[in-house]
Amino acid sequence: MTHRILVVEDNELNRELLCDWLAAESYQVVSATSLAQAFTAIQEMPPDAVLLDVQLGDQDGLSIAWWIRKHATLSHIPVIAVTAHAMVTEQERIFAAGCNACVSKPVDFKVLTKHLQQWLAVPEAPDHTG
Repeated sequence: MTHRILVVEDNELNRELLCDWLAAESYQVVSATSLAQAFTAIQEMPPDAVLLDVQLGDQDGLSIAWWIRKHATLSHIPVIAVTAHAMVTEQERIFAAGCNACVSKPVDFKVLTKHLQQWLAVPEAPDHTG
């Protein structure tokens, strides 16, 4: 099963990097550059997970996490914050908003892979060598 990931990122380079990496990892990718686009994408076809930029220009990206957690039909969706603001106080705010995990920019894709596997319950490939 291919998981559908919504990337909410207003920086074009960061968005393309995340989307290209996810596509290379065989995820189906949808992207949004604003809160309005993200809300629409989630309502039209809820993703299996959201990678969320915490600061979308002058908008607080965490409002998406709050909104997802308030809707019973969406509250199961894992939200992984992707942020350049990795200070402890910011991480506390991220988790209080309902995010499942937090990844610092620049993104360490090994860390992101572990979070996606954990929150999407993606089994590791079986070892057929033995």
